[in-house]
Amino acid sequence: MIKKTALYDVHVESGGKMVDFSGWSLPIHYGSQMREHHAVRQKAGIFDVSHMTILDCSGASAKDFLRRVLANDVASLGVDEALYSILLNDEGGVVDDLIVYRLAGCYRLVTNASTRDKVTDWLENQNKEEIAIKERKLAMLAIQGPESVALMNAWNQEIDFESLSPFNCKEIGSALIARTGYTGEDGVEVMLPEDDAAELWHCLIEQGAHAAGLGARDTLRLEAGLNLYGHEMDDQTNPLTANLGWTIKWNPEDRLFIGRRAIEGDRKSASHKLVGLILDGKGILRQGQKVQCLEGDGLITSGSYSPTMERSIGLARVPKSTDGKCDVEIRGKLEPCKIVPLPFVRRGKVLVN
Repeated sequence: MIKKTALYDVHVESGGKMVDFSGWSLPIHYGSQMREHHAVRQKAGIFDVSHMTILDCSGASAKDFLRRVLANDVASLGVDEALYSILLNDEGGVVDDLIVYRLAGCYRLVTNASTRDKVTDWLENQNKEEIAIKERKLAMLAIQGPESVALMNAWNQEIDFESLSPFNCKEIGSALIARTGYTGEDGVEVMLPEDDAAELWHCLIEQGAHAAGLGARDTLRLEAGLNLYGHEMDDQTNPLTANLGWTIKWNPEDRLFIGRRAIEGDRKSASHKLVGLILDGKGILRQGQKVQCLEGDGLITSGSYSPTMERSIGLARVPKSTDGKCDVEIRGKLEPCKIVPLPFVRRGKVLVN
């Protein structure tokens, strides 16, 4: 049976076009994906991301457990700090990507909806330290865009959200507010009891936030050059070929996190890399299209029309030595593309030509 978030009725009443996303009924848009995309880049948008999996890990050995299962190192986290990491399997493939928050009483992991069962089972199977791993049934809202923090300040004037640094968080009553997001814009994400979600949603809409759906969320993250599980990475993907090397903390050398031995030899010799592509002509870049380079073949992992750049863009895994130009096969015809560094767009500014 398809699942519904606490805001399902709000989405329907607001004209959201509901679709099945990883077993959840969520809005793909509220009438115009393009308008929602521009609202986030220029002002502020609000997303319902309550389908994400929220896991609290607690116990005396919780830090040791996470230092073993995560490629990034939670030893660097102080209370109310967060970091992005990946989970690797023994072969070095990516089980999932996530954000981990260090709270006063636990570590909170936010993982993808599509990997819920796989990740929870995997963590429990690795749980030699016998820590407590509890899934939390909370709503989660993402308020993103250059005006998002000002809207949050209007919602709660007793808290200075501007002072909350990126990848820092704060518990306020039963809510957790974090300066994180998935759009390449400034913003916050709020985890709170389901019964409180509609009130916050309506308050932010009244303050000027624009309701935004899954479609805009995807084009925003693509412009920002952010990976999506099942596209840029999966159980067979070496993270060093997916621009994820920065998420791996190799020191100290005696921290033998799961997957380390499988990928350590590729630190300086990974065969492929993830790059940005801009289509020179007409057409749309899509996942699965073949990329032809002088150095060898590659594959598009994500692609779409960029509302900000007004051009077709994509992410592609290509041979490491590839540079400059390539061709992409679209409907049986080779179309020229330019290879560019990532991201395409950051904080509303186009960074590539």
